[in-house]
Amino acid sequence: IITDLMDKLRCIFGQGLSNSFYPVPQQAIGVGSAFEGWSPRAEDVVYHVLVPLSPPRGHAFHLELGTAGMPHRNFRVRVELLCTCTTEQLRENMLCFLHHPEEELRRKQDPSLLHTLCTGSYLDVEKTVHWFHRFVRLAWLLLPQSCHWHLRLQPSVRSCKFQLSKDKESFTAEMIFGVRHGDSDIFVGSQPAEAYFVPSTTWLETTAVAEAKFFRHVSRQAPHDSWHCKCLQFLSRILKGVGFSSYTLKTVVMHLLNTVPMTQWRRWDFPRRLVDILMYLRCSVETKQLHHFVIGNERLPLEISLPSDLRVAEPPNLFQHMVTNPYAHIKAMHEY
Repeated sequence: IITDLMDKLRCIFGQGLSNSFYPVPQQAIGVGSAFEGWSPRAEDVVYHVLVPLSPPRGHAFHLELGTAGMPHRNFRVRVELLCTCTTEQLRENMLCFLHHPEEELRRKQDPSLLHTLCTGSYLDVEKTVHWFHRFVRLAWLLLPQSCHWHLRLQPSVRSCKFQLSKDKESFTAEMIFGVRHGDSDIFVGSQPAEAYFVPSTTWLETTAVAEAKFFRHVSRQAPHDSWHCKCLQFLSRILKGVGFSSYTLKTVVMHLLNTVPMTQWRRWDFPRRLVDILMYLRCSVETKQLHHFVIGNERLPLEISLPSDLRVAEPPNLFQHMVTNPYAHIKAMHEY
């Protein structure tokens, strides 16, 4: 349902806003536990999708590395106007933002992206999300799903959250928006950062697409009766609220999936793999070190594309806070 809804929204965008100069949504990519096959609790599932944004005609996006001091690398998306004084101008009847008089541009053409969703020269997350909220609200009335489902948009500054309900059935989805890093599977996204104030022109680097792609790669290699997702689902549900996040457990399982043969993840291997996961977690807590799975991983499947600097980078330590805070380490050992 979510995938079909995203495709139809993109189609309406192409039909209704093709002559405007807003960012162009590309095919949405399902990310996170719901699309990877291991959601801890069915009743709490949120379907996360990343919507890649491409620059409109006459514009280009450039990623600029932001300031240090945040748990994720952050970027700003600089918007550049391009000269369109070519055959494209004649073919599409488009005026050049750089070389036509401002008065003529105001009379004959929609404003550039710099004058709608940017702050200064940079694409603004909050303005983009607010614009897409309004677009979804209007486009929903044109969709066949609106005859059977009720849409309720939820307040969110850096993402587009909504709930669909019909009779006793309902589910929640969250769209984040991203700009692709070159032609790789790494994006800078609009996702919120917990406990941190993030400026509206800051986009956070995310490996969610690369991780979802890894799970699809594993599923193709795995026997039909593989229980690797059930291992992660089981432990995520049991340990919910204990202190280790689902992402920590997911990282441990991804590391093991990259080393333990897929033939050893069947149903009868379930107890042994659970022990492996917990022992890996214990060792990571004791050494205060759990490497990020994607960044700097030389064993990553080649079909997952990384920017060259990330493929050879030093893997971030997800347990770095235990190194700098002795109390955090003691607390983690106690929780384990």
